[in-house]
Amino acid sequence: MYAVVDIETTGGNASQGSITEIAILITDGKQILDRYNSLVNPMRPIPLFIEKLTGINDEMVKTAPVFGDLANEIHSMLQDKIFVAHNVNFDYSFISHQLSQHGFKINNKKLCTVRLSRKIFEDLPSYSLGNLCRSLNIGIKERHRAMGDAEATTHLFHKLLENDTQQHVESMLKKGSKDSYLPMYLSEKDLLEMPDTPGIYYFHDTKGKVIYVGKAKRLKKRVTSHFSNNSVSKKKQELMRMVKKISYKECGNELMMTVMESIEIKRIWPLFNRSQKKFENKFGICSYVDQKGILRLGIVKKKKYIQTHTTFPMQVDGMRLLNRLAREHGLCPKMCFLQLETVDCLGIEEDFCSGICNHAEDISSYNTKVQNALEELRSSKPTVAVYGPGRKKDELSCILLNRKDELHTGFVPAHAMKMPLKKLMKYLEPAALNEFIRSSVISQIDENPEWVVHYE
Repeated sequence: MYAVVDIETTGGNASQGSITEIAILITDGKQILDRYNSLVNPMRPIPLFIEKLTGINDEMVKTAPVFGDLANEIHSMLQDKIFVAHNVNFDYSFISHQLSQHGFKINNKKLCTVRLSRKIFEDLPSYSLGNLCRSLNIGIKERHRAMGDAEATTHLFHKLLENDTQQHVESMLKKGSKDSYLPMYLSEKDLLEMPDTPGIYYFHDTKGKVIYVGKAKRLKKRVTSHFSNNSVSKKKQELMRMVKKISYKECGNELMMTVMESIEIKRIWPLFNRSQKKFENKFGICSYVDQKGILRLGIVKKKKYIQTHTTFPMQVDGMRLLNRLAREHGLCPKMCFLQLETVDCLGIEEDFCSGICNHAEDISSYNTKVQNALEELRSSKPTVAVYGPGRKKDELSCILLNRKDELHTGFVPAHAMKMPLKKLMKYLEPAALNEFIRSSVISQIDENPEWVVHYE
């Protein structure tokens, strides 16, 4: 026996929304045997756009029973039935959550008429209830009202059963079938083709846009877990509604997948990602020759078109470093923008500036000191490559941080750890570095030195 269900709600998701109307039709697959329909007082205002869509307003539900008054009867009707709905996970999540609030539990097998229609009636232009019914000549008396949509879904379901020559219903009801919990538009093939190896995965919406990026030690297991739990959270329900396709990239090891996930989140800025979605105010030390020929240093906000010798997350970190370089290499604070040029030179007063600011020092000798300071910066930050297992036996992953604070990543031959740097770079692609990636790579350098190669 089947219970075909449709609900109208205040919108949102099961944890934040409420049911305003419910309809249940009991069928044996050929004819309707029983029916139930009731408005429900949601105990909250109905949003205007929901009222315009369904026609249900606050006045209509004002004297209607609250869900708790209907819970026992609803639970009895659903007991031991196969739960059928158009986008079944939406209706099931609301009813299951509302019943649990009043001490009732359901654990029905589920059938989604969207997923079933995509299997039995392939290549239709749309699988929304209205368009499906038009394509199959099924009438709908009251669109966006629970009983009208439930009756249309029941007639659709009967037609699906009549045309199910390949036993899709039987397959979908088998224990372990993914059809009971996968999003309505997501192909089971996407999940079955995923490997259980380290990597990153992408959720795409109906237009192909990436809406979520994640990482996993075991791709198939992690992606399956997104859909197989019974969470009624807003994020889970929105993902279930929007995701249509999954793609992935294998990464070979945990560090590579961590770095790749961070790169992709920063690059794509997906709708459903929360962590790492903040802009970083990175700063750097740059150098340039002024109109007098003096080589000057300064702190700048890092931008694509500005070359910097080193970077740091906060401006104050750069000020500390530049102050130290000035004192140790005899640089003028004014020429490093550490002090206003209209005041007396602090460097002369403290005896580390030789007077380039008042023409007492030769420009050439001063520029040599600046070059020495820059050389210290370069030598203090060697180019380092962190290797790891690759996607297959004959390759390694490689994450390279060079002296200019640039990131390069890629997969290289198994003997790459013995390659000269120039040859290695042919296998790598530049990527955007951020502080999260930097700290992840540095911690790996400390924990697994056997996978690290330093280059001069």
